[in-house]
Amino acid sequence: MKRLLVLMLLATGLLAVPPSAQAVLKGRPDPVHLDGVTVRIYRGTTQVVTVNHTKGMHARVTFWTLSDGTWTKEFRATDGRIGYGGLVRANRRVQGSGTTPLGTFRLPWAFGMHPQRPAWDASYRRAGSRDYWVLDNRSAHYNQWRNRAAGGFRWRLPPSDPNASERLRSFPKQYEFAVTTSFNSAQVRHRGGAIFLHVNGRGATAGCVSAPRWFLLRTLGRLDPAAQPVIAIGR
Repeated sequence: MKRLLVLMLLATGLLAVPPSAQAVLKGRPDPVHLDGVTVRIYRGTTQVVTVNHTKGMHARVTFWTLSDGTWTKEFRATDGRIGYGGLVRANRRVQGSGTTPLGTFRLPWAFGMHPQRPAWDASYRRAGSRDYWVLDNRSAHYNQWRNRAAGGFRWRLPPSDPNASERLRSFPKQYEFAVTTSFNSAQVRHRGGAIFLHVNGRGATAGCVSAPRWFLLRTLGRLDPAAQPVIAIGR
């Protein structure tokens, strides 16, 4: 009865709800601000990677953990990279633009060129010679990991084709260690995908966030799916 009365008062506007309570009602806590980046955390999130764009293709990348209500910086790289096309709102990103999407995204699982290590989460995948990330707009597997033998996408398309998928083993340096993100998990065609946190290459990325090798190796040893980890990309 008491709960029903509260719901009626909320519906009529007679009972004011503070912003923090509104966030709880919506199922998401209030955003937090770490190193100048707004992080829209999920319930239960205790691990965050922030990407603070500094200048040009460069960014400061930081790994944070939450303990006893306090966010603590665990380690940081000042020579991270973003896409050659700069930053763009996630819902306005276009495939092939070289832009990095702004916002907060989940970090579901990692992959790389090496066999599984004891310190890494069990969801880690080792990329094989026939594993691709599908970017074929005609495929039902758009923006997903797919083995060539399973079919369902045009893996023969040359890299110059706008529908070409990424053969993961073609990027042994960048994808030596990588973490996937939830960007475009809804598979919106022509928005692109394969947005990862991976090892630095020679310059800007094609839309991913990259960081030094040591940062990725340390991240793989720390990421815990139970911590609901996210990456937040800001200006």
